[in-house]
Amino acid sequence: MTRSTPTPPRPLSPHLLRYKPQMTSMLSILHRITGSALAVGLVFMTWVLWAIASGPEAYAHVQAFCTSLLGFLMLFGWSFALYYHLCNGIRHLIWDTGALFEINEAKKAGYAVLVCAAALTSLTWFAAAYL
Repeated sequence: MTRSTPTPPRPLSPHLLRYKPQMTSMLSILHRITGSALAVGLVFMTWVLWAIASGPEAYAHVQAFCTSLLGFLMLFGWSFALYYHLCNGIRHLIWDTGALFEINEAKKAGYAVLVCAAALTSLTWFAAAYL
């Protein structure tokens, strides 16, 4: 014998649009994005190494791309992704010790990660341009 009464619809699972963005959640999403960017960047770096091994003509093509606006933006973004991923990984290692779990400490550490990543990226590009 089956019931003839319909079952009420199940509630939807919470998703990103239901919550107010928090510093730690946004940094976690950015960590995943930068990890993906680093993987894509490795394909680019493989192209660079292949071009170096292939000779001057292939390397000239890579050099022309790297000096274009798109190439510069990709390299700049990849370097920021590298430094952000590094700094945020260090923050996670500190979390593994049980430190920085209070809300204010976590926010300050998040801002510190962003500042350090921006500073390291800037220093790298300054050194590349002037040293």
